[in-house]
Amino acid sequence: MDKERLVRVAADRVALEGNLSIPDGAHGVVLFAHGSGSSRHSPRNRFVARVLREAGLATLLLDLLTPDEEAVDAHTAALRFDIGLLAQRLVGATDWLSRDRETSGLMTGFFGASTGAAAALVAAAARPDVVGAVVSRGGRPDLAGPALPEVRAPTLLIVGGNDVPVIGLNQEALQRLGTAGKELAIVPGATHLFQEPGTLEEVARLASDWFTRHLHPLAHAQG
Repeated sequence: MDKERLVRVAADRVALEGNLSIPDGAHGVVLFAHGSGSSRHSPRNRFVARVLREAGLATLLLDLLTPDEEAVDAHTAALRFDIGLLAQRLVGATDWLSRDRETSGLMTGFFGASTGAAAALVAAAARPDVVGAVVSRGGRPDLAGPALPEVRAPTLLIVGGNDVPVIGLNQEALQRLGTAGKELAIVPGATHLFQEPGTLEEVARLASDWFTRHLHPLAHAQG
């Protein structure tokens, strides 16, 4: 049975609100990096999170902006493209997970959407010892820029087959990624938000398989 609790995560000098859910016997924890103009309440991310928990993975759905910042961003759309800021928040949240008594022994994975995918890759490059896998859904990994060759975590890029401009950007980013474990999965018939019947289910299946394969308890917690 899942244990879910509302948490306040200290990251980058602010307190961020999130929902941490831990199934019995969890073998990894996945931190969600939502995309442009979204939040931890995103129905698409919540659906994927539920599938991951069914596979034995803990999930942390986190607001990467404070309420005041979200109010500013709603008018300017500036902060959602501040990849450096979002990545700093993810690094802070990753460090918080490594200290929390319920997740400290678990390797962390990132599930990033849209601009959140770029922030996830930057954060993964900054914490190679604890970030064990990254999945991007309809993401903009190209925005991770110089961090791409520094990524060591196995990375899966998922793109909709009808999201043609983003396919090209993901193909280019795939070539630049430094990790040996990298794949691009194209979901036929899907557009950017994977709203077509069955497409989000396929995203969840691909992500679940990837995280299950690559996330495991940290070695120092096993002794």
